[in-house]
Amino acid sequence: MIALSPTPVLSTDRLTLRAPQGSDWPHWRSFHHSDRARFIGGGPDRQPGDSWRAFGHIIGHWAMRGFGMFVFTFKGDDTPLGLTGPWFPDGWPERELGWTVWSEAAEGRGLVSEAARAARRHAFGTLGWDTAVSYIDPDNARSITLAERLGATLDRSARQPAWDKPCLVYRHPSEDA
Repeated sequence: MIALSPTPVLSTDRLTLRAPQGSDWPHWRSFHHSDRARFIGGGPDRQPGDSWRAFGHIIGHWAMRGFGMFVFTFKGDDTPLGLTGPWFPDGWPERELGWTVWSEAAEGRGLVSEAARAARRHAFGTLGWDTAVSYIDPDNARSITLAERLGATLDRSARQPAWDKPCLVYRHPSEDA
């Protein structure tokens, strides 16, 4: 297995957060071609190449920025459950804390919140960020609920990425950094 190096590995009580690796590809592809990915440009109607390019974007972010989103797994089990972490591709108005949930096993158990809090501590503490937002599709009720559970508040004055569809911008607190 080829892995990005050097990249940090974070841990929580239940989870390990690590950089994405090639063995995550089948899990990402399944997620990206499912209805679960509809709010991030995926879905059942996507072409196979779309998923490949999107996954390459996630891995490439680490190489180009020196940080990126972490794949989160249960401790002791390297099966990917989702992705969360700092995100700032070229052209983004602000640094973002993002997340996706690849597996139903990660829903309803507080796992995504746990992983996102660890990633946010990393962004504010280790990376030295002083602010972070989450860009959320207005129809994505689960992500809105998670952002609010994390203490983020709607920031109507924040700039949005240049997407075809407007999004909500939630600003994260830094007090747990």
